[in-house]
Amino acid sequence: MANQSRRTFMRNSLMGLATLPLGAGILSKTAFAQELPRLDPESPNAQALNYVEEASEASDHPAYEEGERCDNCMFFVEDTEGCQLFPQHSVEPGGWCQSWTAQA
Repeated sequence: MANQSRRTFMRNSLMGLATLPLGAGILSKTAFAQELPRLDPESPNAQALNYVEEASEASDHPAYEEGERCDNCMFFVEDTEGCQLFPQHSVEPGGWCQSWTAQA
């Protein structure tokens, strides 16, 4: 009977250890969902991609087409209003940059 208890204990311990990374992933995802600072259009990264906070301001840019906005770009992260191209910042959902790509 003692061996059965030891086996049960070991199995449950290993199962618990195996689920720790999953729990840590969920917790870290929640932590990253906090508010990100807005991207400054004057920053070097933003200027390199011609980022503007209002898409209509880019109407004179050759790559801009009507209806292109950050919130319908494949790089936009809706939960944090972030952008994969500007990882530590949030962007204006109505903004635009020259790397705009349609969502799949």
